[in-house]
Amino acid sequence: MASNSDKTTGTESQSSNRTLERCLKVLQDAKNDSEQFAALLLVTKVVKAGETDADSRRRIFDAIGFAFPNRLLITKESPSGCPNLTFRALGMTLFACFSTNPEMVSHPQMLNTIPIFNEIVSSSIEPGADITTFTSMIEDSYQCLQAISSSPEGQRHLITQGTVFALCRAYLNQCHGCEKALYLLVCLLNAMEKVCWNTCKPELLKVRNILSEQFATDQGHQKFELCNLMQHFLPTPSEDPTEDPTFTTCLKNCYIGLFSILSSKLSISQRDPALKLAGLLLAVYGTDWIMTVNAEKRSKFLSLLVNLACVEVRICLEDPSLEAAYSKPDVITACYSIIEFGMMVCVLGDKVHLTEAESRQLIAIMVEAFGAIIDYIKQVKEEQLRDPFLFASIRVLGAWMAEETCALKQEVCDVLPFLIHYARVLFECPIRSDNVDNEVKELSLTDSSEAKTWSRDALRFLLPGFCHLSVEDAPRRILISHGFHVLLLRYFTQQWEVFSSCQNAQLLPDKTEMNLRTACGIFLNLVVTDPALIRYKQLS
Repeated sequence: MASNSDKTTGTESQSSNRTLERCLKVLQDAKNDSEQFAALLLVTKVVKAGETDADSRRRIFDAIGFAFPNRLLITKESPSGCPNLTFRALGMTLFACFSTNPEMVSHPQMLNTIPIFNEIVSSSIEPGADITTFTSMIEDSYQCLQAISSSPEGQRHLITQGTVFALCRAYLNQCHGCEKALYLLVCLLNAMEKVCWNTCKPELLKVRNILSEQFATDQGHQKFELCNLMQHFLPTPSEDPTEDPTFTTCLKNCYIGLFSILSSKLSISQRDPALKLAGLLLAVYGTDWIMTVNAEKRSKFLSLLVNLACVEVRICLEDPSLEAAYSKPDVITACYSIIEFGMMVCVLGDKVHLTEAESRQLIAIMVEAFGAIIDYIKQVKEEQLRDPFLFASIRVLGAWMAEETCALKQEVCDVLPFLIHYARVLFECPIRSDNVDNEVKELSLTDSSEAKTWSRDALRFLLPGFCHLSVEDAPRRILISHGFHVLLLRYFTQQWEVFSSCQNAQLLPDKTEMNLRTACGIFLNLVVTDPALIRYKQLS
């Protein structure tokens, strides 16, 4: 049996529909602008964009079209006795209503109105203007911009028509709705990062500097939100950050904010953004932002950061279901960048004011993390060979094998057959997919040049470690028995073709010459330690 509240709701809905029908009838029968304007006022009182179904919104659009709302938007005078901006506010309400329809949001008339939306969100209230009307216009403008940004085509229109600049101004001037401006900026940066930076670099740098200052000083919950946001406002590696004199200050602010977060007791949702930001900073900008602080703080921060990264890797990869690893691979690969940094720190030792005991402690915790990585690799199935997260895991293991030749030697030997098989599969059947390239770019926390070569060149990361292993009897026997020497010759030939065909050394792909040198080192080890291999076996 229907309740009284259900009956009331139904009655109200029927009444609203009847009123809407009358308003639409008036709109269709309107003979001049005054009659149409009066009918539109009734429509906006009866319905709001979020309270009507798609069919009703379509009928409103069919009755009105874009021409009259456009005229309202460009009219800044109001009728006698009405608050300022009445016409524009009414026009914005209609555009916000239309923006909820996917067909209408991509309409040329909607896209051509982007400059007006930009103007409204970045404007300040005029003297004598009604605050409620003004803020309503801004809210409606953001609704339109957000709707347009939901498609790649819409994002391109926003960027080319100056929305990035307008959003930066809205945030810098702390206009109404500036929080929405920030998150819409993140959306556009994620979609077309280089274009955004190329077109509005000065404004984006100003936003970034403000965010970094807030990140360093804020001690509330907003600090964790800022940690998430900062990742999106760092220039790409292809840009020269030293061109901006405030860049050093920005990195210092990032250090202060991260040290404050990582030194606190954290939940998972609070720790993950901090690890991602630290991993990104290390991968893109190296270690200078850490090395500039005093020795005592630097040593504490280094140890804290590497320890937390190693613990996170173990927690995720030692889980038998690997649920955590698959749910947040971006966090784990950020930890991989931190661990690689930890290896470098241990190599430098006293040069970074790290005591021998501190270095030993870091190595011990990293050994445990790499043990977890190796265990994960052992569980990989054939159908998972194309997983970008696996590539990131093998990449960091290759870095470990290049630096550490004693710890985990037997465990590394256990996975050598798989590593050879993996490298062979990617070399013989490279993937050509923009989607996969983008996934790897996100996981590797590097520029697109590495992402574009990942699907073929796993050997690039494994060769230095294999060079060490080829000197020792047991690993060398595994390498030879699984045909690594044959794969290495094919790889060397391919790299030599790249090297010899390039007339300009500056245009050579990164690491090509080093790959050739390392491959020659492995060949030399094989010839010296196992000459019978050359006498009795064909390599091709």
